[in-house]
Amino acid sequence: DVQLVESGGGSVQAGESLRLSCAASKYAVSMFCVGWFRQAPGKEPKGVASIDRRNSTKYADSVKGRFTISQDHAKNTVYLQMNDLKPEDSAMYYCAADTGIRPCTVEAPGLFKDWGQGTQVTVS
Repeated sequence: DVQLVESGGGSVQAGESLRLSCAASKYAVSMFCVGWFRQAPGKEPKGVASIDRRNSTKYADSVKGRFTISQDHAKNTVYLQMNDLKPEDSAMYYCAADTGIRPCTVEAPGLFKDWGQGTQVTVS
């Protein structure tokens, strides 16, 4: 199993920025698809962004132009840079790994078998 640890969450004002980190261990992040998801209380997780083995990225429409996903192979870490945060971005954010050989997409959270513990983002 891929072990993932998120960090970087916090409480910010609308319009401010945060950068979330997802540190992986046991396997290199370049070997699989990594997705960021967020989950508000009482709701299902929703995909935010993904990055695949070839560094191709995808974003949910709600975050396009504001969020950027990237990976640092030397640090074995995937980042989610979040700019111009809005109150509706408030949620618990999780990173997850899909090690299957298939298109990398966060539209199917069930394909991601390994999840981190999450980091809370609150925007007021």
